[in-house]
Amino acid sequence: MEDQTDPAATDRADSDGDDGRPESTLETARRTVRRVLETLRGSEIDVSNYDPTVHGPLLEFDGIDGLEEVDRYWVNAPFSFVTIGHDPETNQYRYHTVEPTLREDERVLLETLFEDIRDPLLYREDEATDVESLLRETVHEYLERYGADVEMTTFYRLFYYVHRNFRGYGRLDPIVHDPHVEDISCDGYELPIFVYHDEYTDIETNVSFAKDDLDGFVVRLAQHSGRHISIGDPMVETTLPDGSRAELALGEEVTPRGSAFTVRKYADEPFTPVDLLEYGTFSVEQMAYLWLAIEHNKSLVFAGGTASGKTTSMNAISMFIPPRAKVLTIEDTRELQLYHDNWLSSVTRERIHEGTDVTMYDLLRSALRHRPEYIVVGEVRGEEAMTLFQAMNTGHTTYSTMHADSVQTAINRLENEPINVPRPMVQSLDILSVQTLTRLEDGRVRRNKVLAEIEGIDQRTGELDYSTAFTWDGNTDSFRSSGSQVLEAVRDDRGWSQAELLAELENRERVLEYLQANGISDYRRFTALVNEYYADSAGILETIADASDDDATDSDGGGDVGVSFAESGADGTGNDANRTKDGAGGGDERRNGREHTHVDGSDHG
Repeated sequence: MEDQTDPAATDRADSDGDDGRPESTLETARRTVRRVLETLRGSEIDVSNYDPTVHGPLLEFDGIDGLEEVDRYWVNAPFSFVTIGHDPETNQYRYHTVEPTLREDERVLLETLFEDIRDPLLYREDEATDVESLLRETVHEYLERYGADVEMTTFYRLFYYVHRNFRGYGRLDPIVHDPHVEDISCDGYELPIFVYHDEYTDIETNVSFAKDDLDGFVVRLAQHSGRHISIGDPMVETTLPDGSRAELALGEEVTPRGSAFTVRKYADEPFTPVDLLEYGTFSVEQMAYLWLAIEHNKSLVFAGGTASGKTTSMNAISMFIPPRAKVLTIEDTRELQLYHDNWLSSVTRERIHEGTDVTMYDLLRSALRHRPEYIVVGEVRGEEAMTLFQAMNTGHTTYSTMHADSVQTAINRLENEPINVPRPMVQSLDILSVQTLTRLEDGRVRRNKVLAEIEGIDQRTGELDYSTAFTWDGNTDSFRSSGSQVLEAVRDDRGWSQAELLAELENRERVLEYLQANGISDYRRFTALVNEYYADSAGILETIADASDDDATDSDGGGDVGVSFAESGADGTGNDANRTKDGAGGGDERRNGREHTHVDGSDHG
């Protein structure tokens, strides 16, 4: 994503003469020309792998005046890192991206490279399987053409900016690479970009765009996602190549402060029920309840406010769907990630130049012809809700999300404009989960506020009755349970006694507790384990019992503990995915959940 402006701050040391006095503009120009000419004396470049201990650091950073550094970590080592500073006067945090600093002669060389390699890259890029190697070779080739004699650090600084601007997100690239950032927001020209950080919540950055730069950046974001944006059509909702969701606005007609964008980052690794347990969004008892309900085809809607974790929770509990069941997902922007073989994913499409729009309503009508057992819809907002509830009434198990902050608000939205689902059809919904993003002493957290069960229509009043199976107590940050008609229905369907039902719930709680205790949260391994439980629950429980006995035996000896059925992993590697839990499922309060690589304070290269 090309962005030639402001590649880096110029080395301040170069602005002074040998005697320490500021140089004149003419002297600065002469010095730059001399440096460029010296660089171009060479004819061959020997490019080896970058080694900071041999070649020296690519970055120079002396801190930020007036801010106390509280955190620092790599986002794209060894090229860029992030530092978090605290302003004691305002008691606010600042997010600062640090990238390689270019000397003036390097800047001139970079601008020349931008101009010369743009067109050749457009033709060669389609043929390349390894774009990074292609860019490296192209930079190398053109520097040799120039006869440039550059140091290894100069080569990699130039390569970084070429890669950042042609294949990355320009000056936004370090933020996009930060696994601890959920949302990125730009509100207009010359305004600082804000991010939502999983540790520091909403925080101002040192990145901003001038008018022309921001307009061009928004246009390029649209183009790179295959969409068109213009003054005549200034608003676009799209999905970026990495899967992130973006809302774009061009110009000042609809956004008076200038072009704007919001990017909701796409998690490379989906959250699992174990992650939601780890972050306290649900209790183990709630998760076992949902597991049993999903296996027995109970329909569920997740409601909540913006960024409350609705879609994340829906994606996570979808991993409880039996392995051979046919699952069909419908979204307007791609977010859901399942690990089921029999999964058909569909996404809406807006007409660009010709053809017709394909709406969620169209996809949902088509979905019923595929004969799915489970239908997962990203969000219901309009006419597609009627078809969704028709599917519920015809025996399809459906999951979806909607915006509402309480059970009654959700019911009111379903029954009124613009959704307009008739009350008799709403009663086909089994469970309604309401989630919230709230603040406790340790910071912002996501919690499942209530799990409600739709009981039917009261014959006396005509109102829709519901009961609460679980509620969250904000004072104690704990969950309370009560009776459940959904579990009673499962018990009756299976022909279980009450004791057998409770035993099955307890068994699933044991499995979930074991996974949480052993940190098994990779979605591939988790799904493989759920599938194994469906196939041989007794064998799984026996393995857990044996592992628990080993744990008790070895706890005093410090030996290896609990080699489990899941430790081989779905891929046979035996290693859980080493990923950062980036807050999409709610974990602002868990600093220990962050797994970033810190930058050594003495060596930033």
